[in-house]
Amino acid sequence: MLSERRLEVLRAIVQDYVGTEEPVGSKALTERHHLGVSPATVRNDMAVLEEEGYIAQPHTSAGRIPTDKGYRLFVDRLAGVKPLSGAERRAIQNFLDGAADLDDVVARTVRLLAQLTRQVAVVQYPSLTRSSVRHVELLTLSPYRMMLVLITDTGRVEQRFIDSPVAVGEILLADLRARLNSRVVGLRFADVPSAVQDLTESFDADDRPAVAVVLATLLENLVEEKEERIMLGGAANLTRFHHDFPMTIRPVLEALEEQMVLLKLLGEATDSAMTVRIGHENFHEGLNSTSVVAVGYGSGDEAVAKLGVVGPTRMDYPGTMGAVRAVARYVGQILAES
Repeated sequence: MLSERRLEVLRAIVQDYVGTEEPVGSKALTERHHLGVSPATVRNDMAVLEEEGYIAQPHTSAGRIPTDKGYRLFVDRLAGVKPLSGAERRAIQNFLDGAADLDDVVARTVRLLAQLTRQVAVVQYPSLTRSSVRHVELLTLSPYRMMLVLITDTGRVEQRFIDSPVAVGEILLADLRARLNSRVVGLRFADVPSAVQDLTESFDADDRPAVAVVLATLLENLVEEKEERIMLGGAANLTRFHHDFPMTIRPVLEALEEQMVLLKLLGEATDSAMTVRIGHENFHEGLNSTSVVAVGYGSGDEAVAKLGVVGPTRMDYPGTMGAVRAVARYVGQILAES
């Protein structure tokens, strides 16, 4: 285990390298930081850190840079994330409060995260599997055609067209709408099938074919929409860090184009705890030169989706983690109030 002094030297190396993009030497460390020891002691501490794999020398006669292992220890030993200023918090709230609907909330969140962190922002839409039913609407388009609109407690709206085998009048539609909502509003999606299983039998025989096709569409909607949706923004930010990628940023961009890669990246985040994956901790080879910071967000204690950022391992971890956590908190508040 490293001594506190050597941990302090490592912190100083990380901070200087993130800020300057240049390998850090012992002389620079003693000049910029009040380490309380001689340059010779700092050189010795750096030699130990290098021997144990926390820092490396990119080329002869250069200073040292943190390795993935060094960044990991730095993050694990962070006393806290960098708090946002009052002005930054008000700006976040004002920007997100102007959203018109869920799509707008997600789009604004992506833009905001990319601007705050200057990284690539990734936001997952609220998951239907963790959502509850707020309302089911049925609309008549023609005697044999309807539209089903499913609204979740997170503001997500799903629409389906339904062709009925029998004509459907407004009286039947209003009755079905009322009975359906009385059974499913407030239920988690997983509980809806059992709540409506005998609903068809409660209608007259002539109306049952129409009721059955509406229920079948509703239940199919719950199953089909388990496929998650992701929005990404700020990929152009990576061009500012082209020196941080060994050969080219192309593998990173290709990985970010894959929906399943993004879902898996965010899926590694727990509901409320901040998750940081550094360099080779990322499962996808194309992302081995990046770090991922992610956290869950939701309208209550349980997260309904996740959001985060992807950037080079030479990242301002305290600032990035603070921004990601703050944005997640505000998005959760908006969903709770919507």
